[in-house]
Amino acid sequence: MMDWAALSVSLRLAVLTCLILLPLGIWAGRALAYARFKGRGFFEALVALPLVLPPTVLGFYLLMAFSRDAPLGAFWASVFGSGLNFTFTGILLASLVANLPFAIQPIQRAFENIPANLREAAWCSGLSPWQTLWRIELPLVWPGLLSAFALTFAHTLGEFGVVLMVGGSIDAETRTLAIAIYDRMQAFDEAAAALMSAVLLSVSFITIGVVYGLAGRRRRVHG
Repeated sequence: MMDWAALSVSLRLAVLTCLILLPLGIWAGRALAYARFKGRGFFEALVALPLVLPPTVLGFYLLMAFSRDAPLGAFWASVFGSGLNFTFTGILLASLVANLPFAIQPIQRAFENIPANLREAAWCSGLSPWQTLWRIELPLVWPGLLSAFALTFAHTLGEFGVVLMVGGSIDAETRTLAIAIYDRMQAFDEAAAALMSAVLLSVSFITIGVVYGLAGRRRRVHG
């Protein structure tokens, strides 16, 4: 039996994660591509850390940071009147942290591939830095944006360890489709687990296929 509530939580989490992280990815990716400052390597390592850190370890640290005894969790509770752990807001914040490299790195690589003389020519033509970003750089980094969207969306749909550690498995609140599959296997309901796994696989594959198909079509048009 399909867990539609879990699918709804997964899709809502993936969409919100993409909507929040992509603007941040443009800003951070551009800064890391062009800016030269002391400690740049440290920030790049910090962004890439979720790629190599076990999800349960990342989830443990976020669980501790979101507790009411920690500064972040206490500040959140004092402002909004409720804690972060075992809430949808909590797993959304955890998802933002876990997906930082998937949103930032493809965009950073796309900005790095723009020739420096092209940006200099735009400035010599009288374009402001904002006009250069909007009219020159963003159209050129569009494939990187598509890659960042596809990777972030698909990775969020399949995220398990971080979400389970921070949010647990609360029906229609924090139980995503990946957690629902685990719950069904724990209950020896293999048919339901197989159905939900097939749905998760299909949605992830279609998302990546559509985005990479659009990117390939754009390369053929401009090639």
